[in-house]
Amino acid sequence: MYEWNEMVQLMVDWVEANITESSSLLKMSEQLGYSPYYCSKQFNQLTGMTLRDYVWTRRISRAALELRDTDQRVLDIAVKYGFSSQEAFTRAFNKAFQLTPAAYQKAPRPIPLAIRQEVFSPYHYLIKERDKMSKVHLQPAEIKVEFIPAHKFIGIWDISVTNYGDFWGNGHSCDEVSGTLESMSNHTLPGQLGQTAGWFYQNGQKGYLYGIPVSTEYDGPIPAGMECRDIPESEYLVFFHPPFDYLKDNGAVMGTVEDVAWSFDPKSLGYQWDELIKQDYQRHFPEGYGYAVLRPVKRL
Repeated sequence: MYEWNEMVQLMVDWVEANITESSSLLKMSEQLGYSPYYCSKQFNQLTGMTLRDYVWTRRISRAALELRDTDQRVLDIAVKYGFSSQEAFTRAFNKAFQLTPAAYQKAPRPIPLAIRQEVFSPYHYLIKERDKMSKVHLQPAEIKVEFIPAHKFIGIWDISVTNYGDFWGNGHSCDEVSGTLESMSNHTLPGQLGQTAGWFYQNGQKGYLYGIPVSTEYDGPIPAGMECRDIPESEYLVFFHPPFDYLKDNGAVMGTVEDVAWSFDPKSLGYQWDELIKQDYQRHFPEGYGYAVLRPVKRL
């Protein structure tokens, strides 16, 4: 039932808000109005891990980002995230990522960070609110031109699928891929959002991609199972909808944008599509950016 998904999502939200606190299952269950046993059972059922393990992996992952992005002492970060000592933190970090915190802070590299769990989706929201839903009034997709400089793209290109759901259902681990790319977020090409999906074309066939755009100067390691490709500079037509409520309007917004993106004639703006060796991008960050499809073009 969707109620379980919503409850577990509230648990995830609570963990994220209290990630550095010495919080207890009892305190969380009291705030949510469920017994500790029920909370633990439903969390494990929907996420495949115990609540204790989830908290541990999120703490160690958040700590890793602070090691990467700040010059704080390892001990201070360890204490902040609830570890009893630097030695305990080092053991936990080494268990998770096969290197010590000190080594990672000195030379960060791609590691599989644990990502935030999302178990309450627009589908569950629709079921919950189906008797209350009113007609959604969306604004038309905006169309603008954006220049993206030459860059590298690190990720996975899968020619056998053409959409987000099929991509993750085709043997790619969302948690592992997204977590590893999150550890590389400090290398994101300036002006871009970070983890990006999209489409590419190979011998006339359309495929789906997922990865992160980085500078042409990036010469660091490429995560196992991924590759790095050079993407030339280009202008893009951007079909865009501003920030929206993910649970309420995600499907409608994506449909509105994509209907325009895939039917638009660029000649009306003096362009033609240029997708032979370039790739389309899909930006999806509902509350902070919105949703957009970017298609490369060149002037007529």
